[in-house]
Amino acid sequence: MTDYLLESLGLLLRWLHVVAAIAWIGESFYFVMLDRSLKPAAHDDGAIAGEHWSVHGGGFYRKQKLAGAPAQMPTDLHWSKWKAYTTWLSGFALLTLLYLAAPQMYLVDPGVNAMGSHQAVLAAIALLVLAWLGYDLLCRLCGFRESLLGALVALWVVGLCLASTWLFAGRAAYLLVGAALGTIMAANVFFVIIPGQRRMVAALGRGEAVDPLPGLRGKQRSVHNTYFTLPVVFAMLSVHYATAYAHPYKAWVLILFMAAAALIRQFFVVWHSGKRAWGLLGAGIAILLVTLAWLAPAQNSTSAATPNPTANASTHAVEPPPADIAEIQKIMKLHCTACHSAQPSLMASAPKDLRLDEAPQIERHAALIRRQVVDLRIMPPGNITALSEAERLQIARWADALPKN
Repeated sequence: MTDYLLESLGLLLRWLHVVAAIAWIGESFYFVMLDRSLKPAAHDDGAIAGEHWSVHGGGFYRKQKLAGAPAQMPTDLHWSKWKAYTTWLSGFALLTLLYLAAPQMYLVDPGVNAMGSHQAVLAAIALLVLAWLGYDLLCRLCGFRESLLGALVALWVVGLCLASTWLFAGRAAYLLVGAALGTIMAANVFFVIIPGQRRMVAALGRGEAVDPLPGLRGKQRSVHNTYFTLPVVFAMLSVHYATAYAHPYKAWVLILFMAAAALIRQFFVVWHSGKRAWGLLGAGIAILLVTLAWLAPAQNSTSAATPNPTANASTHAVEPPPADIAEIQKIMKLHCTACHSAQPSLMASAPKDLRLDEAPQIERHAALIRRQVVDLRIMPPGNITALSEAERLQIARWADALPKN
């Protein structure tokens, strides 16, 4: 019953996280579009910085941006903050429930870095905190030297990718990089954007001149947030793409995908200004295609990741026959059915409803088993059930010997 409740809680948190993220990113994209597409007002007395006309849902809309603060503060003032806070809080709750609560299964990969459970959890939390502190320090040191700051922030993100993939299992590493960037985005709202806006509103309420600096800093951090959005979305979705996070150079795979996402986001930012920078879109697509080509598995080759115990034997040695289904079923029962069965012991239900209790089920998923256990080596997670190299080789020979459809 406890496993069922935890699984249900995970479902509700995922739902909340996705809905809040859609609302936050959608609002962010809308205001970037609005700010970049402003045109001079038809009747401008100097109080209007620009306006934007649009038609939607059968109605016409006229949005205006003031050149400064309003003469009188409106009673109904919208603050863009709760969507950001809800996204981060629900995301951190999910991270805690799914990853931090089971570090040996999801965070730790003995082949990457042999950390203990407590060390892995502390390292994951430290990555989120240090991601924000390092980024914020760069912003404070560089001020409004945007080109320098942009280059340093990009290098900081590269460093986060390298550090995360060095410390954690691939799937967790990608997710934690996304969480680190999401932490930066939410912290920008909480520590910089909203406090700056509060100071501006308070000054206006006291009848004082509004200091433009908090607004400029908030605008800078908002711009950074918009470039983080697509890389964050990719990092979060990449947990479903094992080919990327299981790659030997997984950090650079993530970096390339994030660079492509940032270029594509820049294409749309420029588009809102009335320009068509097709080169940005082409460069982003080119990086994606080149990266996917790099990730493509070699045809008709055995996995280089799994050592062959017969490699140093005599060339005249007879290779053992492929394992039969009864042997493979024993391996599945020992190492896989704790999760992938009708009644798993490690969770409430089998992930993706993949069940490996019976021989027909195992044979039906032979290609997937070989891919994930032998080629990518992502199963079992963190090798928590201590699947041996000899057993992986048995699975490879069994799968390769099956008739191809």
